[in-house]
Amino acid sequence: MNIILFGPPGAGKGTQAKYLVNKLNNFQISTGDILRKEIQKNSEIGKIITKDMDDGKFVSDEIVNKLIKSIVFDPSKKNKLIFDGYPRSISQAKNLDFLLSSSEQKIDHIFFLNVDKETIIKRIEKRKIIEKRSDDQLDTIIKRYDKYMETTKPVLDFYSKNAQFNEIDGTHEIEEITAKIDVFLNV
Repeated sequence: MNIILFGPPGAGKGTQAKYLVNKLNNFQISTGDILRKEIQKNSEIGKIITKDMDDGKFVSDEIVNKLIKSIVFDPSKKNKLIFDGYPRSISQAKNLDFLLSSSEQKIDHIFFLNVDKETIIKRIEKRKIIEKRSDDQLDTIIKRYDKYMETTKPVLDFYSKNAQFNEIDGTHEIEEITAKIDVFLNV
């Protein structure tokens, strides 16, 4: 089963993805984690990613799509993908459709965790203290949230027409969100 979880930074995608990985024995495909690993390698791509993130920008579709391709075509992960934070643009959504079709896969469920800016700010400030993430600076988060909402509106429109699309109020407690996802998955 392939699933897309999307929503603004701090919406709880990672938390729900981790739950689904354990429940379904799937693989979490977190663009954030993939990008952070590339930064840790200090590669040329990692340096570009660092500059974009520090400027509050999203990493280019070209870079993200390249990093996602090898994962989608990994036979051990076929039909066991939980996309956490991907796709974020129409280009990425179309790329994902192409990659999945090319690898004889499809998306089974799409969950949009809808969360307002005020809730995101509270969550990010809490996460910054607990997880000590370098990308959790308040001004950067506000830029990323605004950019996310601007960039992702077309993706939301693109997927909302899909029968597998479900919008979930992401301001609820983790357990409530998980229970709603379970209902849609029928597990």
